[in-house]
Amino acid sequence: MQDRLAEEKERLLSYLVKEGILKTPEIIRAFYKVEREKFVLEQYKEYSYADTPLPILYSQTISQPTTIAIMTEALEPKKGNKILEVGAGSGYQAAILAEIVGDSGKIYTIERISELVDFARRNLNNAGYRNVEVYCGDGSIGLREKAPFDRIIVTACAPKIPNSLIEQLVDGGIMVIPVGPITHIQRLFKIKKEGKRIKTKDLGFFAFVPLIGREGFK
Repeated sequence: MQDRLAEEKERLLSYLVKEGILKTPEIIRAFYKVEREKFVLEQYKEYSYADTPLPILYSQTISQPTTIAIMTEALEPKKGNKILEVGAGSGYQAAILAEIVGDSGKIYTIERISELVDFARRNLNNAGYRNVEVYCGDGSIGLREKAPFDRIIVTACAPKIPNSLIEQLVDGGIMVIPVGPITHIQRLFKIKKEGKRIKTKDLGFFAFVPLIGREGFK
């Protein structure tokens, strides 16, 4: 199976690069380095490089590779960044970011479902990532004790942009977050904090699971 997965990975990533979805060299290298099959459930390993979301646990998913690529490019992660991810899921997005920020950077990822916290930790540990910390808690209010963050990425849709996350972003920092109703497609936004102002760029329509919490959905 490994040979087939390697071929499918090459085919998928070549497509994402050819289409200009993946374009930053450091991000492309990270996508090649991280093995997605280490972050999916055993019964879905053969679909690791299908360009589709896959079920993980508790009605959650590992996002479609194209969506992860778009969000990662929009986030503009750099070596040495301190990044907060809201919604650890399987740990795959955190692994991509960990590759990019390197040993001088740090990834904090927060997940409300304790079983998913264990799942993400196990996957990240098995894949050898030591610059990622996984927390159990309400991601809609961020992780104040580790703030501020250079970047924040939210992998679940919020009803509105959480003030707590804006407050925990450094001046000049970037956040990528989907916003909209649970029952419809949402819009993905790239937000840049400039002093007391935020600049917002609409990246189009997507579908995400809801962000549950104090500043999310009840």
